Amino acid sequence: MNDRRPLILASIIVSIALVLVFRLFYLQIIDDSFSKRAERNAIQRIVDHPYRGLVYDRNNELLVYNNPVFDLMLIPKEFHVQDTARFLQLFDLEKETLKEAYAKARAYSWVKPSPLKKQLSTEEFARIQDYLIDYPGLMILTRSVRAYPKPVGASALGYIGEISGAQLERDSSRYYRQGDYLGLSGLERYYEHTLRGKKGVKYTMVNVRGIEKGAYKNGELDTASVAGKNLISSIDVDLQAYGEFLMQGKRGSIVAIEPKTGEVLTMISAPSYDPNALTGAQFGTNYLQLTRDESKPLFNRPIMATYPPGSIFKVVQTLIGMQMGVINPNATYACNRSLVACHAHPNPVNAFGAIRYSCNPYYHQTFRIMINQELSKNTFKDTALGLDIWREAAMKFGLGQPLGIDLYNEKSGQIPASSYYDKVYGEARWRYSTIYSLSIGQGEILVTPLQMANLAAIFANKGYFYTPHLVKAVDGDPEAIPAQFREKRFVGIDEKHFDLVQDAMAAAIYGTAGRAAIPDIEIAGKTGTAQNRQGEDHSVFIAFAPKDDPKIAIAVYVENAGWGGRAAASTASLLIEKYLRGHITRPNLEEYVLRGDFTL
Repeated sequence: MNDRRPLILASIIVSIALVLVFRLFYLQIIDDSFSKRAERNAIQRIVDHPYRGLVYDRNNELLVYNNPVFDLMLIPKEFHVQDTARFLQLFDLEKETLKEAYAKARAYSWVKPSPLKKQLSTEEFARIQDYLIDYPGLMILTRSVRAYPKPVGASALGYIGEISGAQLERDSSRYYRQGDYLGLSGLERYYEHTLRGKKGVKYTMVNVRGIEKGAYKNGELDTASVAGKNLISSIDVDLQAYGEFLMQGKRGSIVAIEPKTGEVLTMISAPSYDPNALTGAQFGTNYLQLTRDESKPLFNRPIMATYPPGSIFKVVQTLIGMQMGVINPNATYACNRSLVACHAHPNPVNAFGAIRYSCNPYYHQTFRIMINQELSKNTFKDTALGLDIWREAAMKFGLGQPLGIDLYNEKSGQIPASSYYDKVYGEARWRYSTIYSLSIGQGEILVTPLQMANLAAIFANKGYFYTPHLVKAVDGDPEAIPAQFREKRFVGIDEKHFDLVQDAMAAAIYGTAGRAAIPDIEIAGKTGTAQNRQGEDHSVFIAFAPKDDPKIAIAVYVENAGWGGRAAASTASLLIEKYLRGHITRPNLEEYVLRGDFTL
C-alpha cells in the first residue's frame, strides 16, 4: 500500500494539470468573451497641454492671449474606414493627404496618436465632431495658439510654432514631444520656460468605437496641467502702435527706453507684419510669404541691423576725451575744412559748440590727440596702443558687444581694435590718417539701433544704464525678472562731464534739429547722418526728455532718408510728445512724417 502512494500523488497532480490546461485552452481558443471585453475597452493616455502664459503691456493692456484650436489625431492600430470617399468629404481632406498622414503615423507609432489635420478652428471642429463616433481610431486633441488684440509689436513679441526634429533631439529635458508648440522668436522664445507651463496627463477608458467610458482608476493616476506664468512687458502698446503708424512705408527702427529702469517702451522694426499672420493653420503659408518678401519684415532691425552711428558718436568722443583729460571743455579748435568736410557754423568752437554744431574738424583734431598720446617712442605703436585704450573706453558704453536684451540674435556691432587694422592693412602699415573717420562715427564703427537708444539713456542718466529689457514683471512680481536687468552698469565717466553734454545736446535741437523742438518740453538730442555706400544716407537721431527729469530716451533710424534733422528727428519728436503728453499738438509735423518726402 505504501508503494502505491507516489503513484496516487502523481495521478492527482497530472489530473489537476490537465484540468488547468483544458481550462486555459477553453478560455483562449474556444471562449472569446474575455478578448472581446478587452477589445471593447482600452486605456488612453491623453496629455493635458497647459495654457501658455499671457503677455500684457506696461499698463496691463493685453498684448497676447490664447485661442483654442483642435488637432484631429489618428491611432493607426484602431483606424478603419469603409467608405473612403465619404470620409474625405466629411473631413475635408485629399486622398494623398490621408495616405501621407497615415504612413507618417504608422512610422511614428502603431498605437500612439499622430496628427491627421492640425489646428482646426472652433467652427471646423463643430462641423465634424458628430462624425467622430463613426470612425474608430480618431480623437481630438485640444491646443491653443496665440492671438493678438492689436496687430503690433511682432518683432518684439515673436511667435510660436511646431517643434522641429532637430529641436526635439536637442531637448535634454524631454519635455517636448512631436507636434508640440514652442516659442521660436522674440519674447516667446526667450521666456519659453516661463510661458510654457507644466503638462498634465489624463487616463481614460474608451471602447472600441472611441467612446469614453470614464476615468481609469477613478483618476488616481491623473495629473493636472499648470498654466504658464504671465509676463508684464515694458512695452507701451499705444506708443508702439503710434510708432508703427509713423513708420509705414519706410525702412528703419525705433527704440525708446525708460532711462531710470532700462525698460524698453517701444521697439519698432519697419517694415513689420501683423503677428496674427503667424498663427493657426495658415502659419506655414504666411511664413513662407514673409521670408520671400524683399523688404525683410522678419528681420529684427533694432537688434540685428548695424549702421555707422554718424555724428551721434561725437558725444561719446567728447566724454571719453574729457575723462582722459585730452579735451579741455574751454579749449577751442578751428573748423579747418582742409582736414575734413564740415558745414557752416560759428568758428572756432569749444566742446560745447562742437556738439551743438556737430563740427567735424574739432573731432578730427581731438581724436588724433586721444590716439597719438606718445605712449612709446614708436609712432605706429603709439597709434595702436592709443586706439586700444580708446576702444576699451568706448566699449564701456555698451558698444562693440551685445547689450544682453531679453531677445535672441542680438548683434554686437563693432568698435575696431588695432588687431583689426593689422589684418586689413598689415602690421605697422596704417596710421591715424588711415582711421580718422572713426572720429566722427564713420569708418568701421557699427552700432545697432538698440545700442544707440541705450547711449541716449546713458546721457540722460549721467553715466550709467540698466541692460535694456522688454519684461518688467513675471506674474506681477518685478523681482522675478532676470537679475542682470536690475543691476546698474557704469560707463567709467565722471558725472560732472555730463552737464556740459546735456546742455549742448539741448542747444543742438535748435541748431541742427529744429523740427524736434516741442513747446514746453525741453529735449536734449543729437542728429546724425549715417553714410550708406549703397544709396542715400540714413537719417539718425537720438534724444531724451524732459532734459532735467528724463522719462524717455529714444533712437530713430530711417534708412535712405538723408539728413538726421529731418526724418529721424521729426519722428522721434512726435513719439516723445505722444509718450509724455498722450496726444499730438503738431498735426503738420505728423503729416510731414507720414508723407515721407524728407527732401525739404
